[in-house]
Amino acid sequence: MLAAYLGTEPQTLTTSIHQKNNTRNPLPLCFFYFSLLLLLLHSPSMDPTRAFVKSVKRVVVKVGTAVVTRSDGRLALGRLGALCEQLKELNNNDYEVILVTSGAVGLGRQRLRYRRLVNSSFSDLQNPQGDLDGKACAAVGQSSLMALYDLMFSQLDVTSSQLLVNDGFFRDTAFRKQLSDTVSSLLDLRVIPIFNENDAVSTRKAPYEGKNCLQDSSGIFWDNDSLAGLLALELKADLLVLLSDVEGLYSGPPSDPKSKLIHTYVKEKHQSEITFGEKSRLGRGGMTAKVNAAVCAAYAGTPVIITSGYATDNIIRVLRGERIGTVFHKDAHLWTSIKEVSAHEMAVAARNSSRRLQVLNSEERRKILLAMADALEINESVIRLENGADVADAEEMGYEKALISRLTLRPEKISSLVKSVRMLADMEEPIGQILKRTELADKLILEKISCPLGVLLVIFESRPDALVQIAALAIRSGNGLLLKGGKEAKRSNAILHKVITSIIPDTVGDKLIGLVTSREDIPDLLKLDDVIDLVVPRGSNKLVSQIKGTTKIPVLGHADGICHVYVDKTANIDMAKKIIRDAKIDYPAACNAMETLLVHVDLSRNGGLDELVAELQREGVQLYGGPRASNLLNISETHSFHLEYSSLACTVEIVDDVFAAIDHIHHHGSAHTECIVAEDSEVAEAFLSQVDSAAVFHNASTRFCDGTRFGLGAEVGISTGRIHARGPVGVEGLLTNRWILRGSGHVVNSDRGVTYTYKDLPVKA
Repeated sequence: MLAAYLGTEPQTLTTSIHQKNNTRNPLPLCFFYFSLLLLLLHSPSMDPTRAFVKSVKRVVVKVGTAVVTRSDGRLALGRLGALCEQLKELNNNDYEVILVTSGAVGLGRQRLRYRRLVNSSFSDLQNPQGDLDGKACAAVGQSSLMALYDLMFSQLDVTSSQLLVNDGFFRDTAFRKQLSDTVSSLLDLRVIPIFNENDAVSTRKAPYEGKNCLQDSSGIFWDNDSLAGLLALELKADLLVLLSDVEGLYSGPPSDPKSKLIHTYVKEKHQSEITFGEKSRLGRGGMTAKVNAAVCAAYAGTPVIITSGYATDNIIRVLRGERIGTVFHKDAHLWTSIKEVSAHEMAVAARNSSRRLQVLNSEERRKILLAMADALEINESVIRLENGADVADAEEMGYEKALISRLTLRPEKISSLVKSVRMLADMEEPIGQILKRTELADKLILEKISCPLGVLLVIFESRPDALVQIAALAIRSGNGLLLKGGKEAKRSNAILHKVITSIIPDTVGDKLIGLVTSREDIPDLLKLDDVIDLVVPRGSNKLVSQIKGTTKIPVLGHADGICHVYVDKTANIDMAKKIIRDAKIDYPAACNAMETLLVHVDLSRNGGLDELVAELQREGVQLYGGPRASNLLNISETHSFHLEYSSLACTVEIVDDVFAAIDHIHHHGSAHTECIVAEDSEVAEAFLSQVDSAAVFHNASTRFCDGTRFGLGAEVGISTGRIHARGPVGVEGLLTNRWILRGSGHVVNSDRGVTYTYKDLPVKA
């Protein structure tokens, strides 16, 4: 009955809400976000421009028609469920929550259309149907909408109340006082008041005139955005959150790729710069109404944030102080110390600095790297102090040991970084090298010359040492650089960035290397395919996959590091034990650590397999077996061969021969690094030539797959792709080429009179 009452098809209400867990219990979707939201509420991340949210107690949330309904006009039950769950969590965490909702007219129209269709004769259907009366739609939809909110909140053990108002009420001083008293009483009882304009009896007919305030031509309010702003002021709210169908306020229509999200609205700056697009498909106001309401409320004393209502956790994220959406605040113009630099400005600045870097001669660039190495040594104590704070926080948060291992900057790691920077400084000059010279015709010489890619965006997780390596490579290769590290290494990244940029000469500028501190900037950066030339994600499979799916910029990297060691029947067992121990134990969290050990079946019969397994178990490695190995060794069977443990664990499986090992690697591997241990050279060559991975070794640990160990000085990452660069990517992988043609008045003239010689010339003429 409820489904029919709400104007939805039978079972739509139930199945839409239960799609996450396929159950018929009432409204469990409302509980789907419970664990996540508790975590989000207590996350420490806070943008300095949102620091005011720490003092928020009373919050008004306004949800628009475009959020509560789908594109077909039906209710967006999933979004409503997430909204109710967020409000419940705020209520439980002692926030005073007031909801202003739209959607009644649309919901009533849907139900009345259905009723009219049911009651129509065939002849009625042949004639054009007039539009439904909006006030009738409002009257029908209001009860339907409130019934849904009541049902959802009751399942969450939350009580809600309905308050219908219209513009005339607010002219009455006694009403306004009574309204405030009633709401205060409800909030004291932990009841969530739900406001909506009573369109069914509203006497207003004039359209919204956009006077940049909460009042319309009748002097009070026009739509639910201005109602929300008015209530926020009347009820002395600490924050107003306006949920929209876009991420916030953009500099132009959100559909225009050149439009940029405005994180902080400054009236003096943005009022004349913004171009509004079309209003939302439903509702009355659109973004124009939201901005007018936000400006008026903010400058009257209640901060406002406009953000997307499509995300399931944006209200929580707003109250965490994350830099999402657009903030309106009366003091925004005073935040000069928190100057907002757009992603585009940061990228352009890096490009301009990189061009100045390229003008320097080789010795001048070399001196920058040597100064960088010296600065790292001189500041080692303060670097380790800041890193120690990050590590302590990570341990307190209960992060995995593998992550903490990658996060920690031990003295030997810093020493290794300094050594690699100096190695890069002493390398042959990579920029401007003539790679090929060709005489096209008499006195017409073509040169192919190495040059930087331009601007790199490197996104990495929990590895502050990566910042040093990448910065050094960028300087050596003449590239501009934007870096975004994981929040768990926030202090480490900040001090390393400060140390490194402090030695960059003024003639180049410290904007050569930009440090992105907010994850909310990443979507904007990934859109800058006109400024950023290469994205290098270094982190989890999820991170790499997300970035590849959200940018047009070329992406270099690997999603997994599932490295194999195959021990052939001809292997020297003592050598094999040494190699697998090193490949697994030396640095288990590294992407080039062994994750799967493949063993020839003959070694399971002559004791060789037992020796290999015992070697790993002595080192505390947790072993999981494939179907064959688990039965033979009596160990737990792995649920998947495609696993990157990044810890003291690995998979063991038995294979029939080298070709079975190759097939296994191709089927389950990640094309990173593979090793064969064998004395038979023919078997080894078959493995080396047929395994299609970025690095393939014979009788050597997989841990050698590293830019520094390869003599590259450092690495920006390891690429498992096949275009541009593969394997450890050093300076050479950050270069491209351009063509220089030197002539003596040559013209094409349809190739008449030109005699092409195509003669190769020495590159050093």
